[in-house]
Amino acid sequence: MTQIKRALISVSDKTGVVEFAKGLSEAGVEILSTGGTARALREGGVPVIDVSEYTESPEIMDGRVKTLHPRVHGGILMRDSGEDRDALGGIGGKPIDLVCVNLYPFEQTVARGASHDETIENIDIGGPSMVRSAAKNQARVAVVTEPGDYPEVLAAVKSGDGPNASLRARLAAKAFTQTAAYDGAIAAYLTSQGTDSKFPGALTLSFRLTAS
Repeated sequence: MTQIKRALISVSDKTGVVEFAKGLSEAGVEILSTGGTARALREGGVPVIDVSEYTESPEIMDGRVKTLHPRVHGGILMRDSGEDRDALGGIGGKPIDLVCVNLYPFEQTVARGASHDETIENIDIGGPSMVRSAAKNQARVAVVTEPGDYPEVLAAVKSGDGPNASLRARLAAKAFTQTAAYDGAIAAYLTSQGTDSKFPGALTLSFRLTAS
């Protein structure tokens, strides 16, 4: 079991996130957050520490760079070893035990016919990086990418034990599935630009099982 003491929450789809974060906070979890998510949580009465305060580095380039920082990824990727803890402490970082992230709505942006510039701005960089770091370190970290998983994860946190290895592995698999589909959608869009061909040079498909 992995006890959750610190969570990083940064979501585009804010469905249920205030209730989820409030439950985590009530269970004694420290919440780190960014931008609009931090604002929504504060408005919902959830105590929040801005990631920029944690990293001691401001968001720059209109928010393009905010979580790409060693204290963030070191906190997520830290293994449960003295050497890793010392390395993280050496840069002023702290362990991050839960990462709750969903990505910029790239496919929805393409679907509504947005301009090329707006579409490019909706390519998420920091989100997938955190998701992949957390999923890789599933031995210690829980990664939550869908609001539908909030109740199960919150129940595990409130139990005092935290998400077990089976739940963390399932969440990690879902996270990698989502980032793979996300990258596939970006590749398909970019491949379609500047060509009159009706068929892409490569096609990446992702399917979701709805019943078994």
